[in-house]
Amino acid sequence: MNEQIKILFIYSTRNLFVRKKENIETIYTAALKIFAKFGYQKATVEDIAKTMNMTKGNLYLYVKNKKALYRETVSWALQKWQFRVATAVDRETDVKRRFEVMCFKAVEYLSQDDHLRRVLIHDPEIFPMFPEKDPFEEINQNSVLMIKTILEQGIEEKAFRKVNTERVSEIIFLIYKMFIIRTYIKRETEFMQQVFAETVELVTHGLFMESPLMGVEKTGT
Repeated sequence: MNEQIKILFIYSTRNLFVRKKENIETIYTAALKIFAKFGYQKATVEDIAKTMNMTKGNLYLYVKNKKALYRETVSWALQKWQFRVATAVDRETDVKRRFEVMCFKAVEYLSQDDHLRRVLIHDPEIFPMFPEKDPFEEINQNSVLMIKTILEQGIEEKAFRKVNTERVSEIIFLIYKMFIIRTYIKRETEFMQQVFAETVELVTHGLFMESPLMGVEKTGT
């Protein structure tokens, strides 16, 4: 292939990829608004297409069907949430501060993303407390991994005491899900806002007063 043609081909292909990515994100944004307004059952592909001045047929060039569009849209929205939290955490260097920022940003996000919040209200199974099968397991496991990574950093830097990071990261994620469900899905907003900071305080500082005898084994005489 002529070098000039090859460069043109690469440039055109890259532009096509960028345009497709931009188009699919535009579709997800429009779909999230419609699913937030009507819920999955009542929303239609036609509704979503109309908001973009698009035909139903053109929309199907990007997505297989309504079920696939719903899953892809929710996955995209959850990953945006996750990315926003990770970005805020990465701005911090102190591991204790990283943990606190992760906790607060993760819970605060839905107060700013009205569309995702309303989708969760329509479909609580997106974020179940004790799921038999997590519909977004891979995404949620990435959140658990974020917690685990911070715990491991804290232990390595001797800022956190040694714990089983696998189990504790799952426990913290369960607490986090409880706050999301009760604050945004069950709408116990005022009460949960009152206790959230105290919960983070309890997790980070514990309940027992420090004692010089704690953790010291008795020795025989």
